[in-house]
Amino acid sequence: MADGDVYSGLPRDEERTFETILRPRSFEEFVGREGTVRNLKTWIAGARLRGEPLDHILFSGPPGLGKTSLAYIIASELEVNIKSTSGPALDRPRDLVGLLTNLRRGDVLFIDEIHRLDVRVEEYLYSAMEDFFISIIIDPGPHGRAIKMDLKPFTLIGATTREGLLAAPLRSRFQILERLDFYGADELAEIVLNSAQTLEIGLEQEAARLIGTRSRGTPRVANRLLRRIRDVAQAGGSDTITTDIAEEGLSRLGVDEMGLSDVDRKVLLCLARNGARPVGLKTIAAVVGEEEGTIQDVYEPFLIRRGLLERTARGRVISEKGLEAVSDYLGTEGRRQGGLL
Repeated sequence: MADGDVYSGLPRDEERTFETILRPRSFEEFVGREGTVRNLKTWIAGARLRGEPLDHILFSGPPGLGKTSLAYIIASELEVNIKSTSGPALDRPRDLVGLLTNLRRGDVLFIDEIHRLDVRVEEYLYSAMEDFFISIIIDPGPHGRAIKMDLKPFTLIGATTREGLLAAPLRSRFQILERLDFYGADELAEIVLNSAQTLEIGLEQEAARLIGTRSRGTPRVANRLLRRIRDVAQAGGSDTITTDIAEEGLSRLGVDEMGLSDVDRKVLLCLARNGARPVGLKTIAAVVGEEEGTIQDVYEPFLIRRGLLERTARGRVISEKGLEAVSDYLGTEGRRQGGLL
């Protein structure tokens, strides 16, 4: 795993097994988001009392905050099957039709990154979500025919990191909207303590707190850091992660006291060297060597939340706090070129 992958809240194919192992399996095991959990328990109880499938749900928020975990917990609480896919994977309408026709009454269909659905696939969802049927076109053309296929009532759970990119007709068909936000250090410390038990590695309370404070407010990042620090501990012959071992592991991973990663610093340095002039997202992505979407979805929210970066109508600008954070990395020449001297 490359260093940059550790800090991204985006899922990685090679980590699916570990994510499944560490994923909470019930609302009782799910840490944080008390309001969301309380609401979901209420909606589930109401659907059960009426004997109806749960209404469609849309989870939004930055990556790595538990949207997928909640989808699986909901299916478990409802005691139904869950079919999981992602927006980019459904590139043809027949892919979606195959999933929908195989759902039983009350089953959950989970679509991650639902904002990336092909528009042709998305249009099939409209009637499926609202009236539980799809129309399949036979012999397209002026004399084409459509066959109506009834579906068993189901629950669609969508997850998105870019709610603003969802088409209005699709968004309006979700009856339950829940936004997940970043976690606090105490919640993340509790998460890594639970994960350490699952991974069968000792973890001191203060070490857990240290990892939590530098995990970008994201459980997925916290678990990734824990796994790498576990390697440091075990390679050194220790079966417990102490504060010193956690500090060493975080240092090796390039995570500083503010929780900044190498990519964070590259973004801030790019802005710092342009002084007060706003910098466009494309320029930042080119300088840093990351995709624009990754910069916008993974790194910017954390930097903005920490008050290190500001978005303006003309681009991104570094704040005074951001300048202080990277001052040690700016040489005299760089500061002079950026108008900082």
